[in-house]
Amino acid sequence: MRRTTTARGLAAATLALALSFSLAACSGDSGGDKPTASASASAGVDAAADKAALAKVKLEGEAGKEPTITLPSKPFNVTGFVARMVEDGDGDAIKDGQNLSVHMVVVDGKDGSVQGSTYTEGKPQTLTAGATTITELDDVIKGSHVGARILLALAAQDTTQVYSLDIVDAKTIPARAEGEAVPPVAGLPTITLDDTGAPSIAPVAGAAPADLVVQPLVKGAGPAVEAGQTVTVKYTGWLWDGTKFDSSWDRGSTFPVENVGQGQVISGWNKGLVGQTVGSQVLLVVPPSEGYGDEDKGTIPPNSTLVFVIDILDAA
Repeated sequence: MRRTTTARGLAAATLALALSFSLAACSGDSGGDKPTASASASAGVDAAADKAALAKVKLEGEAGKEPTITLPSKPFNVTGFVARMVEDGDGDAIKDGQNLSVHMVVVDGKDGSVQGSTYTEGKPQTLTAGATTITELDDVIKGSHVGARILLALAAQDTTQVYSLDIVDAKTIPARAEGEAVPPVAGLPTITLDDTGAPSIAPVAGAAPADLVVQPLVKGAGPAVEAGQTVTVKYTGWLWDGTKFDSSWDRGSTFPVENVGQGQVISGWNKGLVGQTVGSQVLLVVPPSEGYGDEDKGTIPPNSTLVFVIDILDAA
């Protein structure tokens, strides 16, 4: 769960793309259903014109090295979200739900200046095939292969951002936590799972814990999560009284926590995930001091204790 936004809406459409380049971030409240990226951008969009504009953008460079994005004119603008395949790869076919390792470069449509590059950082970012929250990108990725090179343009605030995406690997991850069940602990909410693994909660009476609680529910057999990794999770979040405010299960998607330990998520997640093993399911009870404090996040009132069930599916 991000500190300034959920994994939904226009801001999340850029951030869930694992674009750690700060220009893509927009402020927003946590909680509450918001439109998807494509729906948010639908008003006033000229899809045909956007496709024609993106077709004129050049992407050049050798595979495995940082490419150069050349805009046909400056400023370069599109009205919504548009993606195109520049060149498909010759690797394995990509399947929905796989974790994709993607190298990215982003340029500002105003002047073509490079705003960020994972090649410079030396670490690809993670996307989930079929669930990037940008329909146009999902459609281009569908049926493609490892090694594919894609261009994406999107209208963002007062500019257009143009991205190159090189898919360098695809990894199939479990759909849910897998491991040895851990006996429940008295005094904590009771968690039950449906047939798919999606959790529900039975809250407990009484005051919430004052300190962060990290309680494994399933102990996975994978390696321990290390600080700095990107951790792929599924999660559901409730208030202490059992009111649900967010769930990646409801969206049918995973969520990447980048640079865990110092990631752009609440402190309770950074502290609670490091050291847990891949395959585990973890119950976090997060006091306000490790969550959103006295901030009003819409469906999360100020000074709320939060309860999360998090399935740790991958760490890289």
